Amino acid sequence: QVEFVESGGGLVQPGGSLRVSCTVSPGIFSQYDMGWYRQVPGSTRSLVATITTDGRTNYVPSVKGRFTISRDNAKNTVHLQMNSLNPEDTAAYYCNARDRRSGLALFSWGQGTQVTVSS
Repeated sequence: QVEFVESGGGLVQPGGSLRVSCTVSPGIFSQYDMGWYRQVPGSTRSLVATITTDGRTNYVPSVKGRFTISRDNAKNTVHLQMNSLNPEDTAAYYCNARDRRSGLALFSWGQGTQVTVSS
């Protein structure tokens, strides 16, 4: 069973920065592309950023230039560095492995970590 444990969320002022992290079950992490997703109440979970097994990254337009996804295969961890945060970034953030061809998330979701951007 694959588990995801997200951490690092919190309250931050507009324009601030935050780094969220996700630790994945050992043994499988390096085999999969990874993605960060976010969800606000009443909306579907949406993709924010992806990183392939060999480190190639991609971002949705709304976060490009502000967010950076990275991975540490030795620690089974994927990070999302978020800069220049604005209130529209407020959401619960989740990670998951994703299928490269379909783009679908592969496993059950973790508990997520809440990011709130507010003055």
